[in-house]
Amino acid sequence: MDPGAIGALIPVVAILAFAAIKIARIVAANPRTASTDASPRLEALEDKVLHLERELAETQERLDFAERLLAKSRDEHRIG
Repeated sequence: MDPGAIGALIPVVAILAFAAIKIARIVAANPRTASTDASPRLEALEDKVLHLERELAETQERLDFAERLLAKSRDEHRIG
């Protein structure tokens, strides 16, 4: 093969490689190409988050109750 022909092919191959990399990045970034099993995992995580939020709210209510009891007993000791 002629060295001039090889020299002419180098920029063409570089351009094709650049285009292939760009296309691969676009396809990888497209959310529709993500695996379909992610949806059930997300729903399970959402359920866990809701459960944890409920537990946190209940814990906060118990803490508030305990603080009120402590404040009430302190007030009674001051008065009596």
